[in-house]
Amino acid sequence: MTSDFTLEKFSQNPFYQEVNRRLVALAKLRPGQRVVDLGAGTGAVTRLLVAEMANGGSLPVGQGAEVIAVEPSETATEVARRNLENIGDAVVRFVQGGAERFSQLVRKPVDAVFFCNAIHLVKEKAAVVQEAYRSLREGGTFSFNTSFFQGAEPPESFQFYRRWMMKALRNLREKEGLFPDRAQRALARQPLSREEYIALVEANGFHVRENEVVPVPMTLKGFEDISEYSLFIEGAMPGVPLESASKALKYGARGAFEELGLETSPRNWLLVVASKE
Repeated sequence: MTSDFTLEKFSQNPFYQEVNRRLVALAKLRPGQRVVDLGAGTGAVTRLLVAEMANGGSLPVGQGAEVIAVEPSETATEVARRNLENIGDAVVRFVQGGAERFSQLVRKPVDAVFFCNAIHLVKEKAAVVQEAYRSLREGGTFSFNTSFFQGAEPPESFQFYRRWMMKALRNLREKEGLFPDRAQRALARQPLSREEYIALVEANGFHVRENEVVPVPMTLKGFEDISEYSLFIEGAMPGVPLESASKALKYGARGAFEELGLETSPRNWLLVVASKE
């Protein structure tokens, strides 16, 4: 297990790459554009953005093209630098900083801003949307996706999620004598609905061009890998040491998959593309 509990392992899952690729395609990038990858993490989406602007490698990326990877974590940024060091004919610039004030870090107007799988983590979501609006030139696009919203768990997955958490909590109690902090769990932020996300974007000057909910069949490996990501662990088991909580979550996922005879369990992703007009 990585000692830093990054999203690196989860980001390599084919289903995760595909749902991000779908969002990038919906934004209709062109060679030569300047694009921000907000909350870039270890660079999985950054790589997709470069490939999209090059039409899968069949075209040059274009003069003046730039992908600006903005990420608050120094550890994740260093991993991204290593992962992307062999990228060819595109300029990838790394900027360390948070989403709420990124327009101060990216001075010149950009053509597109992507915020993949992270908007649900931000408390002041309106501030991020406003920052995207400030950073974009007229006609530019703000695109985001998330698998943490009201409706992310289809009814057919409810049984799996209940068993997963039940088994994980029991394992944590029996093996470690630990319990999540109930006060922190009670204070957990409620996810927005699809309609609330659309209203948020439109209230801040954007026109929503695309919005869709995509069902994604997640594998056991996917659930095990997300159980090694610090922000997911802290949300699922607040107050529990990361190492202990991660082990319990992985144990619970394996047990639930085995009991229910599953090969995959579905989860919905919300994809939104909005334009500045």
